[in-house]
Amino acid sequence: MTDGDLFPPRDCAHRAGDGDLLPPPDPTHRIACRIDPRDLRRLDLYAALTAAGIAPWPGDREAVEQLSALPTSVHVALHRWLGSTG
Repeated sequence: MTDGDLFPPRDCAHRAGDGDLLPPPDPTHRIACRIDPRDLRRLDLYAALTAAGIAPWPGDREAVEQLSALPTSVHVALHRWLGSTG
């Protein structure tokens, strides 16, 4: 195996006409995926905590899991509260 097998020649991207940029993905080729609302709330909560500058401790996972089980209305309030910390 040579480097040529691993890396395309530099001029391949130029042949595509877009320089070194790849074209944007086609939304019609996306894989249909349903994420459980509880999982979405958990991910959103971690993101909100991070954006607010609050790093969850390793032992906080159980609390985040419990909060993720609460209704969306509770999460709206949590995000509002966390958003006002900065």
